[in-house]
Amino acid sequence: MNPFRHHRLGLFFCFLPWLLWISAEGAPQGSAKRRIEVAIAPALVVEPPAQGRLVVVLSKDLRSSDLRRAIGRTGLQAPPIFGADVSAFRADHVASVDDQSPAFPIASLADVAPGEYLAQAVFMTNRDLNLPNAPGNLFSKPQVIQIGQGETPRLLLTEREPDERLPADTDRVKYLKFPSKLLSDFHGRPMFYRAAVILPAGFDRDPQRRFPLCVDIGGYGTRFTMARFMASRGGATESATPFVRLLLDGAGPYGDPYQVNSANNGPYGDALTQELIPHVEKTFRCIGQPHARFTAGASTGGWVSLALQLFYPDYFNGCWSSCPDAVDFRCYELINIYEDQNAYVNRFGFERPAKRTIDGDTVYTVRHECQIENVLGLGDHWVMGGKDWASWNAAYGPRGVDGRPKALWDPKTGVIDRSVVEHWKQYDLRLYVEEHWPQLGPKVNGKIHVWVGDADDYFLNNAVYRLKATLERQRQPAFQGSIVIAQRQPHTSGWSDQEMLRQMAERMAATAPR
Repeated sequence: MNPFRHHRLGLFFCFLPWLLWISAEGAPQGSAKRRIEVAIAPALVVEPPAQGRLVVVLSKDLRSSDLRRAIGRTGLQAPPIFGADVSAFRADHVASVDDQSPAFPIASLADVAPGEYLAQAVFMTNRDLNLPNAPGNLFSKPQVIQIGQGETPRLLLTEREPDERLPADTDRVKYLKFPSKLLSDFHGRPMFYRAAVILPAGFDRDPQRRFPLCVDIGGYGTRFTMARFMASRGGATESATPFVRLLLDGAGPYGDPYQVNSANNGPYGDALTQELIPHVEKTFRCIGQPHARFTAGASTGGWVSLALQLFYPDYFNGCWSSCPDAVDFRCYELINIYEDQNAYVNRFGFERPAKRTIDGDTVYTVRHECQIENVLGLGDHWVMGGKDWASWNAAYGPRGVDGRPKALWDPKTGVIDRSVVEHWKQYDLRLYVEEHWPQLGPKVNGKIHVWVGDADDYFLNNAVYRLKATLERQRQPAFQGSIVIAQRQPHTSGWSDQEMLRQMAERMAATAPR
């Protein structure tokens, strides 16, 4: 028996009346709950009142010009941010974040050391682009505030992100905001497929010449507006056979839409293959035949390029997939969604890493990475956070009864919901290959090319190992393609542009109709 147990109970009952007084009346003077208030300028009030996610970010660097760029940064050195839902922002309404609001990378606003901070508030209202800087979002100017000095600071939303405008076209880069009937019908409002077309040098030299198409998908969240940078830095490197290149957009209602049909994002894959690509091929003089269409990408783009080739096997003639996101959900990074009970804690009871150095040191954990999404997401929930985990969950998972993506795991505990796993199986590319190979194999043989480093930052090599083993077991027909696992290589692209386009051109020449 613990000799101090009864003593502690006596102290508890002694202080019980005081504790009840605090609960009923609030904390005594000097220990009031911290809060940062946010109001809206009357000129920005709209009808009906705006609703969305409020985020406040702090910095000790009082010279920062725009703290919004730090929203979403991971790691323990990231500036503190706090989130709260706002259901109706009117001129007479004051929203706030406080000690109970989800916080990152610290546990609470109460943990911020007293002193001067530069603060900025962002009110995210855009339903179609889940980004802090999306068109129509509101924000305050950076303002120096005092934390822990007894007064409640207040920020004022005075600025509005301008309406969307496409960058100006150049002779090599053309930007598209293409209305999609398929996506609009699904979401019940006008929706657009954003993309950019990078033309080969000399495109206008011969108006009769037609070109093959390479569909490019960037790493997580890559915007289509990066096309000019790609073109200037070699993203449109010429091969003996010049290509028109189509860069897809990595932003959508729940984050990166992953360009495939899903219960939450809608029919992105069908919109791409039935609406956008035919328009691009017609407008920019592409050959417009399956033997002259290819996909390529790294990381997110690695998964998407492979998924598009598998889900539309007759439509494309090859994929070049570098360091793809998890292609086998037994290795969803380090989570086995079919057997593990918890996403945050492994079966040995330790916090599960999400990123490592090339030498194996943990950079951050799954719990840490999901917490930034809990701060950003409506309902304090990572499934609405608009970043990596939210995007995967929206692309692969079912829709919940509340109309939002149903979570694979609890945002606080990490406990996996078994009822969700079944829906994910259709996006497990290794499982898809295994179950469909007799019909799929003849259509994709010679088309699949995957590269990954065996020291991938996000442990993506584990899933590629298993995909490789599955493909090499196939006999009817035997697998023809390439799966390269490079020694001591991190999360990076496997082919140069020049080499990739050369291989595509060779594949096109070998398979072109007589």
